[in-house]
Order: sequence, then structure tokens, then C-alpha cells
Amino acid sequence: MKIAGYTLNKETFWGPLSYIGSLVALFGFLSDRVHKWWMLDVYNIAQRAPVDVLQLRFGETNVLGFNLLMAWNKGVSYGLFASDGMTGRVILILFALALVVGLGIWLARLTTPLMGIAVGLVIGGAVGNVYDRVFFGAVADFFHVYWNSYNWYIFNIADVWIVLGVMIMVYDAFFPQGETKKSLQENEEGLETKGKNGE
Repeated sequence: MKIAGYTLNKETFWGPLSYIGSLVALFGFLSDRVHKWWMLDVYNIAQRAPVDVLQLRFGETNVLGFNLLMAWNKGVSYGLFASDGMTGRVILILFALALVVGLGIWLARLTTPLMGIAVGLVIGGAVGNVYDRVFFGAVADFFHVYWNSYNWYIFNIADVWIVLGVMIMVYDAFFPQGETKKSLQENEEGLETKGKNGE
């Protein structure tokens, strides 16, 4: 089967690291779902918030704090591109699902376990937030970090996995591992050979 000139087959969607990436994604999704269920239905954060967890004082006035809140996020991670209407909600859901499919195809082509874990984390976090958007109309966020009167974003476990996955990807870009590192070294050696031969 071909789409836009590309042949689609089993290898397009499932590669050597798809298994580990899928397990990581499942862990990310389930950990997010269990945490949200506990916060909403067991701990009942909506009735308790805000709950102070940590406050670090620096001098008389400077305070770094962390507390638990109840916030329904109608945008993407960290409240970006928020939308109240159904059209915006559907667009965000479709965008996230397209991202998950794209990441799944990328996962099938990866050759380093570290990147497989990174992509799995992003997929798991994205699916966790999509679940909320589909069933609740918005994403449940709880974690709030602040410095004095400056409020940082309110986020959830899914956002943590997404950010951690992206950070691993950035690390791998600067410090490539395994096959990626080998491929880069071979390319560099090939360029050096061409330069010596005057090509």
C-alpha cells in the first residue's frame, strides 16, 4: 500500500524497538490515569486545594513553593493554545492523535533503546492527556510550582513524561548513542576520505 509515494507495510509501524517503546508508553499512560483517578476520586483534590507540599524560604521575602491544585486545562501541555469550543477541542484531539501516530512510525525506525524509551514516554503522556480531553473535555492538572508571586505552569504526570522524553531526545541529539553514533562517525570518516582524495 502506498500513500504519497511511500510504501506502507508492517515495518512502517513496528520495528525492533517498538516493543520497548510500547511498554514505556503503556506505563506512562497507566501511571497518569491512576494518579488522576486517585487525585480526583479518592483524594478529592477539588475540595482540598490548594494543598501546600513544600515551601523553601530564601531570606525574609523570597519563597519557592510547590502545592497541589485542581485545574482543568483546555489547551495542550502547560495550557498552551487553550480553546473553550468543541471545534478547538476536536482539533487538539486530532492533532495529538496525529502526533502519536507519527511518533509510532518514528519509533519503528529507531535503533537505540534510549530513544525508544524517550519516544515511548512522549506517546504515553500524549495519550494520557488525550484520554482526559475525550472523556472530560479538558486535561486535569494538579502540580503547581511558584516563586513568590510568580506562578509557573500547572501540570500533571503526563506532562512530566512528555518533558522527560523530550529532554532525553535533546540529550541524544548532543550525545548520540549506539547505531546513531556509529552512523555519524561513518559519515564523518567518509567526508574526511573525500577531502583527502580531493573530491
